[in-house]
Amino acid sequence: MQRYDYLIVGAGMVAANAVQGIRERDADGTIGILGAEPNGPVTRPALSKKLWTDPEFGYDKIWMQPEQHAATTLHTDTRVTAIDRQRRTVTTDGGDTYGYGKLLLATGGAPVTLDLPRSERVRYFRTVEDYDCLRRLADQGLHVAVVGGSYIGTELAAALIQNGCRVTLIHPEDVLGGALFPPSVADRFHRAYLDAGVTLLGGRKVSGGREADGKVTLALDDGASLEADAAVFGLGVEPCVALAEEAGLATDGGILVDDRLTTADAAIFAAGDVATYPDRILGRWHAEHVDNANRMGQTVGRIMAGSDETYDHTPYFYSNVFDFAWKAVGRMDSSLEIVEDPGPQPDQGIYYYLDDGRVVGVLLLNVDADRLDEAREVLADKAPQRAETLVGRIAMS
Repeated sequence: MQRYDYLIVGAGMVAANAVQGIRERDADGTIGILGAEPNGPVTRPALSKKLWTDPEFGYDKIWMQPEQHAATTLHTDTRVTAIDRQRRTVTTDGGDTYGYGKLLLATGGAPVTLDLPRSERVRYFRTVEDYDCLRRLADQGLHVAVVGGSYIGTELAAALIQNGCRVTLIHPEDVLGGALFPPSVADRFHRAYLDAGVTLLGGRKVSGGREADGKVTLALDDGASLEADAAVFGLGVEPCVALAEEAGLATDGGILVDDRLTTADAAIFAAGDVATYPDRILGRWHAEHVDNANRMGQTVGRIMAGSDETYDHTPYFYSNVFDFAWKAVGRMDSSLEIVEDPGPQPDQGIYYYLDDGRVVGVLLLNVDADRLDEAREVLADKAPQRAETLVGRIAMS
């Protein structure tokens, strides 16, 4: 049995950042990374963004290689199936056993799927393999149905229409982005897709489908159907918590950790998409975004290697499609009260989401990222707010 001082389950962005954090404090401790996918860590957001829209961003730039070190070993195509907390070991589906001094669960999330098998023409988008497959389809100029109106679905629809595909986007809101954005922003967002040539099927969901004779037929919840050459799904992800639950660790929308990213077992940590943690501003929080993966990964690595710090970063999330570049902190829910601070340009603005008079989310539309700290300060202010106290509070540039 091979034993590591630090064992990481999951070979994504959190793992690469955790290795960096560990090495900041421990230059020689042995590190093992066990990843279920066939490749090492990648910059996952590029799979639905830059690789499609930035010709100078080459495929080689997506790879995140953990620091090359004789004491760091990456095991790919390795799925962990059980944790023995007493023996401090994990077992893989191949029957191998690895021991640990400290264990990091960075298992991420798995795409939500329907009763339609994954194939070359049906993808539940998440991995490099999914990108490679979708790129091959795009190069043929096919009709692709994109299912889902949130981050991945809207990004992929924009990417595909800009790369020669005919695109139909099926989404549950009447107006694309209507569940997240203020009505004025959602209207402009919706119109951007129509102007680009995307066919929008709003207010509908996919209930099932079938693949035959090189076509994918999707069944819609209103009784209609749609035939396309391929279908790609962006229905969100579910945190991969089964391994932790089977080991007796508590979960609540993710693996529960404290402000030092530690589970109820002092030798086991969790970080990234799979962790639910106490955010210093937002309270109990779960974040499935790159900023959290980077910052939390580095922090948990240092903590595992002996740092006495806590995780005190409130992460942001973002998306870039067409001429919409938006960033947000906290909750985006269009059913909340929203105060709008319009910018000097018609496509610019800051939007405050209020719950019972208190700001719980801030959306920055085409506003510089260096204003995010100011947005966090607004969120940290628990005093009741109104338009008069918010408009002009954050500078546009």
